[in-house]
Amino acid sequence: MSNSFGELFRITTWGESHGGGVGVVIDGCPPRLELTEADIQPDLDRRRPGQSSIVTPRKESDTVQILSGTFEGKTIGTPISMMVKNEDMRPEAYSEMASKYRPSHADYTYVAKYGIRNWQGGGRTSARETIGRVAAGAVAKKILKLSFGVEVLAFVSQVKEIKATVDPATVQFSEVESNIVRCPDAAAAQKMIELIESMRAKGDSVGGIVECVIRNAPPGWGEPVFDRLEADLAKAMLSLPATKGFEIGSGFSSIYLTGTEHNDPFRMIDGKVRTTTNRSGGIQGGISNGELIHFRVPFKPVATVMHEQETVDVENKNTTLKGRGRHDPCVLPRAVPMVEAMAALVLVDHALRQKAQCL
Repeated sequence: MSNSFGELFRITTWGESHGGGVGVVIDGCPPRLELTEADIQPDLDRRRPGQSSIVTPRKESDTVQILSGTFEGKTIGTPISMMVKNEDMRPEAYSEMASKYRPSHADYTYVAKYGIRNWQGGGRTSARETIGRVAAGAVAKKILKLSFGVEVLAFVSQVKEIKATVDPATVQFSEVESNIVRCPDAAAAQKMIELIESMRAKGDSVGGIVECVIRNAPPGWGEPVFDRLEADLAKAMLSLPATKGFEIGSGFSSIYLTGTEHNDPFRMIDGKVRTTTNRSGGIQGGISNGELIHFRVPFKPVATVMHEQETVDVENKNTTLKGRGRHDPCVLPRAVPMVEAMAALVLVDHALRQKAQCL
């Protein structure tokens, strides 16, 4: 079972939804980086449950503790271990799931692979696993900002059929955080919130799209042929719970253009090689070209709904199951820091790989 991600900046997450806690070990973080829990906590607060009326009401403070890898507030080049304790477990809400497979969850597939599963809250398949990713991503974002001037910013651009009108090149963090759905278009955000609240009232769920922009990434990051920058970003995003796709630059809409229409012409601007358009999404040949990196990630509706559905039990007999417990009617608001974290982890790894290979 693969629980590690990255080459030079490598993370390993651990823990289950209803165990003692969850966390991450970072190996390869450069030394002398100023780092305390205060650098990590803000992103965990953006990811935590119970933060608004449109996310799961599970009450978790998600308070992070750095266990190793720092001394007097700075990294020392050794593995950094971070932990968040689980506080509000209610395994009794999942007792029926011990003998029945939840539709569109990983219950059946985990049994098919391992012959055993943790049915309490989904165990390792729970989105609580992403706490470790977000904690590590906060470290990666700090390195990217301080050492390379790179900014990673994600936002909700669509919930079901409701689309935001946003210029990815100019969207700001304050706009994203101005509402509970994390959509920088205030008018669209209000409609999204109303839709999500109606889905919760009906015991149903809804999905949508998170977009991400990476600003000031220099040209040259990416490792063709198999570790292309967009390939690693795609793998990172599709490793997140509930993701169903990845689209960068012009994406699927590129099929409607000719080569002449789609190409990004080069031009010298202020002494730098630039492109006059950015249909490539900031990456060409698997390597960053210095332009804005822009991609989109669709998240499916949350699988747990409060309606009776057909399923199969552990004895392979037909039965039914109705969702119980505390769940997000829409994962998107909490997915924003997850997308940022995984993007930052990919970028910092490639930044270090580039520095390692070039004199």
